[in-house]
Amino acid sequence: MRDLGIRVLIEGVNLQRLLLGLAVTARIAFIAVAFSMVLGVPFGILMTRRNAALRFLCRFYLEAMRIIPVLVWLFIFYFGLARNFHINLSAAAAAVLVFTLWGTAEMGDIVRGAVTSLHRHQYESAHALGLSEVQLYLYVIIPQAARRLVPGAINLTTRMIKTTSLVVLIGIVEMLKVGQQIIESNFLKSPTAAFWVYGLIFFLYFILCMPVSRLSKRLERRWQS
Repeated sequence: MRDLGIRVLIEGVNLQRLLLGLAVTARIAFIAVAFSMVLGVPFGILMTRRNAALRFLCRFYLEAMRIIPVLVWLFIFYFGLARNFHINLSAAAAAVLVFTLWGTAEMGDIVRGAVTSLHRHQYESAHALGLSEVQLYLYVIIPQAARRLVPGAINLTTRMIKTTSLVVLIGIVEMLKVGQQIIESNFLKSPTAAFWVYGLIFFLYFILCMPVSRLSKRLERRWQS
């Protein structure tokens, strides 16, 4: 009977290793997402300020994170800054830092778009009530903008989860790297193992992203009712 290669998934501790790799992927992604959501809100508000110099700096940061690929940023921080300046920075810490910087920039632009889409009378009414600038954003602007930025924030979250596969190139043994190791160690006796291993990795990424997508739809239904 022809060997389909699926047996490599249940041999030894291969499945356990893939799940541990999934945990590494999830940890890096969700830590970076959490920091990005927290830091992205004030950054997005800064992008709406009328100060020309401040807006230029914010735009420069955003465009730098967008134009330069995430992989290049990983190399810059891990192989460049950390090594040249003798900074004790692990690969996982470098990955979280880079993804946080990228996510903050993207989340800030989402917040900026949501805030600027609100009608001007929201600001005028709040000022007429005597609210301070902090109270204006805390009690009026951010709660209303939250409904508009949720789809973009969820899309950013799934993008960050999928893009974590790049961290394999700075030596982090996450799910994709584990899959490559399993395929290489079984290449001669199971040539078709790659199909099953990568198929399972696809399924695990799907499982990781699906709850985030479902949460987005649930929030949208709640706010529309």
